[in-house]
Amino acid sequence: MVGLAAALLGMVAEYTPGDVRATECAARLVDHRAAALEAAEEDGVRSVEFGAALAMPADDPERDSRVRDAAVVAARSSAALGEAGRSLLPELVLLAEIGNPSLRADLAVAAEALTAGIAGACVNISANLQTARKHGASTSAVSDSEAAHAILNDAKKETATIADQISARFTADAP
Repeated sequence: MVGLAAALLGMVAEYTPGDVRATECAARLVDHRAAALEAAEEDGVRSVEFGAALAMPADDPERDSRVRDAAVVAARSSAALGEAGRSLLPELVLLAEIGNPSLRADLAVAAEALTAGIAGACVNISANLQTARKHGASTSAVSDSEAAHAILNDAKKETATIADQISARFTADAP
């Protein structure tokens, strides 16, 4: 979802003529999209490792520590993916201000995709931290991911507000 948001934002920026800020934004979004795809790939790898730990036999003496450690790493990975999404927020704000009006629908879809991507990261962080704690993770092991979750939750709300504002322009009485 974050990669999709970056791609759509890039399209809006590229099709916004006559504004150097849009040109600069488009260039930044190439890097943002690559970072989002890399974070998604890394998150997938960590999810496989987490799944393998969960699949260990319940009576295996190493299971709890493996599940705990994999859950902590998976939470961090989800936080990194969410942060890749959060880094798109300034570009979304800029394009909501200067973007080509003919591409408002694309901008709205990008905002909704970004909201979903950040929300998904928040859900995964919460679930991973719950599992990590259930398997004995210390407060210090999960504190960074808890802090990231709070930051991402705020970003999710901000992104959702922007998405709603853009979409509101499509009501029957909007100019």
